[in-house]
Amino acid sequence: MDPVVAYAHASIAEGSKSFALASRLFDARTREVATLLYAWCRYCDDVIDGQAAGQGSIDSDATPEERLADLDVLTMRALAGDPGDSPPAQCLARVVAATGMPGQYPMDLIEGFRIDVEQRPFRTFDDTLTYCYHVAGVVGVMMAIVMGVSPTDRATLDRASDLGISFQLNNIARDVIEDALNRRRYIPDEWLASEQLPLDRYAFPPYRRALARLVARLVDEAERYEASAHHGTAALPMRAAWAVLSAARIYGDIGRQVRDGGAPALDARAFTTRGQKLRAVAAALPQALSRGRARPDPSRAGLWTRP
Repeated sequence: MDPVVAYAHASIAEGSKSFALASRLFDARTREVATLLYAWCRYCDDVIDGQAAGQGSIDSDATPEERLADLDVLTMRALAGDPGDSPPAQCLARVVAATGMPGQYPMDLIEGFRIDVEQRPFRTFDDTLTYCYHVAGVVGVMMAIVMGVSPTDRATLDRASDLGISFQLNNIARDVIEDALNRRRYIPDEWLASEQLPLDRYAFPPYRRALARLVARLVDEAERYEASAHHGTAALPMRAAWAVLSAARIYGDIGRQVRDGGAPALDARAFTTRGQKLRAVAAALPQALSRGRARPDPSRAGLWTRP
């Protein structure tokens, strides 16, 4: 196997069972390009977090700021068609060559990592949604382009962004305690104030019931963006739509599991079993087959929209 493709396959096998399962529904060409894109995104995330495949930590003398600067240069070189001998950069360069991906979108993802590195405050829910776009919504946009959506089809790409935003809101809900332990907070000041939660102790055990109410709000918001995203699948080939709708169910079910579990669920990392994933894939098939035959697309009024 081509070593760059082999690197990408190893990355997805180790990094995300959910994405690996959903990607099997793609046709061969889309699956390969999607896997290349995943490998680059996974690498970027690991570089910033100092992890490998989202786990543990790696020894490095470089500061987060230095790692971000290196990632910035590596990305720009890949976008210019000069990835060097870096497998992740070669993955991105191949995605761009295969799809005509505008460089704006990979750089939008890098901006999301910059938000984390600079520890920018999250004062309003718009701040949270802006972050969600940069670390996940833009991945939805790039995946849509990989699946054949034109970079000029803004309406469909907005729906793809909505799906990524829904994923990230569910991730924030699932990881709220873990993030707090790592001194990261994505729930905005205004939400904490609405429950009279202290900014520096909101994750402490005495506040779990109030925090669970905010987590439920996050999942409710995620469902709004998930529902919007469903209406973008009419522009996709059937197999791509099936993969997208399957992933939406899998990630949405994680958020719903956290919400339904209340305060006790915050202390355990929610996940879906393989059986639950397979049921989500099966349930998504009728939706994929009937896409575009439902009621007209609803307005996106009230939803955050990418610049």
